Amino acid sequence: MHTQEAPAEWFVRHAGLIDAGSRLLDVACGYGRHARYFAGRGMSVTAVDRDGDALAAVASCAGVKTERRDLEAEAWPYAPSSFAAVIVSNYLWRPTLTALLGTVDTGGVLLYETFMDGNERYGKPSRPDFLLRSNELLTVVRDTFRVVAYEEGEEIGASGEPLAVKQKLAAVKR
Repeated sequence: MHTQEAPAEWFVRHAGLIDAGSRLLDVACGYGRHARYFAGRGMSVTAVDRDGDALAAVASCAGVKTERRDLEAEAWPYAPSSFAAVIVSNYLWRPTLTALLGTVDTGGVLLYETFMDGNERYGKPSRPDFLLRSNELLTVVRDTFRVVAYEEGEEIGASGEPLAVKQKLAAVKR
């Protein structure tokens, strides 16, 4: 069941970068596994997704405010420096990437994990529009963020088989 899915290990590993009480934006939150996790750590979470059914799964969670928005069909709705943390999991929409990065306040945290070139071997997403290029996250944050951790490559499942190809970034805005 989606509502019980555990948060990504990358986000758990770097959650300590975000102070309790911080305003956090969970972009394309889906069923809210990360929104739920960070709200449980004392953050005030805005969980945004275009899927109303998915949002319903997290709407009653304390500390989470849901917003139904199609971020690919409208202008970026959040003001610059309006969140102490922004998290993105398994989502990429390049036309709003610069605005998304601007949403992180000075001293704030960006946690990003999504698919990259090579993932087409394992299924979707497989279109280049939805796959980061090697080092792409590093390139887009280099002038405004201090990178705390970065990884890219194959994700290995519990059985030892590769599942996906991903890029992961944890960074603090200068």
